[in-house]
Amino acid sequence: MGVLSVNLHGIAAPYIGAVNPLVTISIQRSTGYTKNAAFEQVPTYATAVDVLAQVQSLTADDLRQVEGLNIQGEKRAVYINGRVDGIIREDRKGGDLITWNEIVWLNVHVLEYWPDWCKFVITRQNTP
Repeated sequence: MGVLSVNLHGIAAPYIGAVNPLVTISIQRSTGYTKNAAFEQVPTYATAVDVLAQVQSLTADDLRQVEGLNIQGEKRAVYINGRVDGIIREDRKGGDLITWNEIVWLNVHVLEYWPDWCKFVITRQNTP
């Protein structure tokens, strides 16, 4: 007998959206890196894809979970239908770029993976 999969984010999102509306973000998935003339690694990214997301402050539990990662700066939690990858240095993957309100953010850690949705932490990379 299979496991019943319920997209809780899909159920809750319209209700949360009444006070925190869905926004469009662009995700550029990391494709690895190339090397420049000085043999320095230069990250490469796929073409950006727009998705609807809910961007929220991190909860106390979220902050405890990322506490040891040495992530500094402005951070947010993002919920999307679909999947993204945080930084996995050993596998040389992750570190997708997120553009929201013309600001570039880096996906640094995935807090929750589910079959239909995920919650991840982004940290601000630049100012508009």
